Amino acid sequence: MDVWSPPPADGASEAKGWYLALMAPNSKGPAFAWLDPSRLYCNSQALADCVKDLLAPFRDDAIDLVAGIDAMGFILGASVASTLGKGFLAVRKAGHLCVSSQRQSYSDYTGREKSMEVRDDVIRPGVRVLLVDQWIETGGTMKAAIQLLERLGATVVGVAAMAVENSEGGKWIREHYKCSHCIPEELQSQIDGQHLDSFKSFEK
Repeated sequence: MDVWSPPPADGASEAKGWYLALMAPNSKGPAFAWLDPSRLYCNSQALADCVKDLLAPFRDDAIDLVAGIDAMGFILGASVASTLGKGFLAVRKAGHLCVSSQRQSYSDYTGREKSMEVRDDVIRPGVRVLLVDQWIETGGTMKAAIQLLERLGATVVGVAAMAVENSEGGKWIREHYKCSHCIPEELQSQIDGQHLDSFKSFEK
């Protein structure tokens, strides 16, 4: 499917995750992530359906605020917040906020030690937050965001990401929090193997 193709003319709904075939494989080597999910954001119907699928498990949950993780989680998080009519809190890489903030250290999917921060004038005890990121690989970044928000008194309603790999960290998140993703069961093994059959359409 071409990235600019419109939704079906008859209005028929697509199967969950149809838009995942728009994701592009890494073509620049091991210094980069194994795929680029952001290509599907260029298709308005794909983005809308992705957000709809992410929100489906939370339709009966009270959510006060949506938080997205720097940087690609900003795109999905802001889209989710807009759809819900809720505010959006940016969970930033440390050193980017020019206001009073709280920090949390973590190891990202590359194993590098980093820190994240949020402004400390938004979260109040009992605020119900939905945490959003683009992708959960090792789970270290998401776990740190959870710890940071909970330390500030927030209640993490759940976690939403396009995919949750079956890593140790990914399993921990699934076991401890309500979790939403866009991966059909038949594609999970490809996600965990970090290669999608749909990549064949990109081969020259």
